[in-house]
Amino acid sequence: MPVITIDMHKTNTEQKKALIKNLTKTAVEITNIPAEKFTILINELDSTNIGIGGLTLAEVKAAQSR
Repeated sequence: MPVITIDMHKTNTEQKKALIKNLTKTAVEITNIPAEKFTILINELDSTNIGIGGLTLAEVKAAQSR
């Protein structure tokens, strides 16, 4: 049973559904393994738990909105 895991910022249900659908579709096309064999795991991280360039994602977003 193949498992695809994504660690990312928090996102809405529609985006999660789209990720699950499209990741499964692409994996099936590439591997020829049936879709029902794939498990997709989405781990949502708080923006203070993600670092980019020495700053938290929350800090990066705040700087971009200025």
